[in-house]
Amino acid sequence: MNTSQRQSMDDGLSYHADPGATPHDLMNEATEWLQYARGLNGLLADLIHESDAMDCQRVALGMEAIGALIRMGIHCMAQAHVRMCWGQAD
Repeated sequence: MNTSQRQSMDDGLSYHADPGATPHDLMNEATEWLQYARGLNGLLADLIHESDAMDCQRVALGMEAIGALIRMGIHCMAQAHVRMCWGQAD
């Protein structure tokens, strides 16, 4: 895969957008990533509410995972926007 298809993200994460993906496909993928983040957020909140003693390290790890999922969704959304702009410029 050439370097133009590989997009760097914060914290060493990388996302490889399909060069043939349409803006619609990327928007759907962004929605999926954000739904994963929402689900993990709900799970983490339930665990915190139900626990008597909180494991701060695991909570922090869960929060970092939520942040990574949100970054993936934002990246997909940005790619969709760029591809829509390129489509309008043609």
